[in-house]
Amino acid sequence: MMKQTLRPRRMRISEGVRSMVQETTLSAKDFVYPIFVVPGENVKTEIPSMPNCYHLSVDNAVKLAKEIYELGIPAVEIFGLPEYKDEIGSSAWDATSPVQRAMKAIKTELPKLVIIGDVCMCQYTSHGHCGKLCGEYVDNDATLELLAKVAVSQAEAGADMIAPSDMMDGRVAAIREALDAAGFINVSIMSYAVKYASGYYGPFRDAADSAPQFGDRRSYQMDPANSREAMKEVELDLAEGADIIMVKPALAYLDIVRQVRDNIDHPIAVYNVSGEYAMVKAAAANGWIDEKRIVLETLTSMKRAGADIIITYHAIDAARWLKE
Repeated sequence: MMKQTLRPRRMRISEGVRSMVQETTLSAKDFVYPIFVVPGENVKTEIPSMPNCYHLSVDNAVKLAKEIYELGIPAVEIFGLPEYKDEIGSSAWDATSPVQRAMKAIKTELPKLVIIGDVCMCQYTSHGHCGKLCGEYVDNDATLELLAKVAVSQAEAGADMIAPSDMMDGRVAAIREALDAAGFINVSIMSYAVKYASGYYGPFRDAADSAPQFGDRRSYQMDPANSREAMKEVELDLAEGADIIMVKPALAYLDIVRQVRDNIDHPIAVYNVSGEYAMVKAAAANGWIDEKRIVLETLTSMKRAGADIIITYHAIDAARWLKE
């Protein structure tokens, strides 16, 4: 029998050897945890389609932020349900809204925790679309002014980073100009540059009460069948001043993450979205999968594909597991 000289298994023979040659590592520092804030006090209500995720009043959001920071997770992204909605979503830039109050309170308690502000209109508008309407069409250019107002209001409240998720053309440039004019030249922009019109968003729309009252968002979010278009969106947002590029959803679009990684040197974020989370939780609750193993494998795949930052509802559990 011929002697075997090439034995890749030698590098898998023990945990110690495997750790030495591991190509991709996962850390709590890679994570961003999304928080949903709501009006009221002492509110902590579980979101039915997202087990272990909660609607939180500002006081409880601060408590959760402290837990997140102690686990070594460096950032939170704050979403919110407003006290009122109207046609143009004016509560989105109201300084007394839960999002702005939560940002201010968390930044006061935890000045080193990075606060990311989601900038969109859907959860603030009475019609549930991501901008100002003209008939049943979202008026792109009229919406830019509103998004800029939201971004500045969040920066004033303490946001370190603005994350526009609306998919309006030109919104990165409009937000950058508004932030700079208001003196927030060091507030960065994490652009949802590659955001697909996905079926994976269902539980989030329950959590944020943001489902459109008519139609859908395919006229502004990307077609899941398109790949080349992703780089067009990335190039446009970088030219407008984006500091970080996001791909959303993550798991079904890892080919897009790799495509973006191979073409740009900027940091890349992915959003491990609510539908991806809910499917894992449901399968784990039925005993069909090993939740810890599946979650860590899934998050590692996102880093392996090229992501630097992972926004995920699994962040708290994953950070604990990684300490074991």
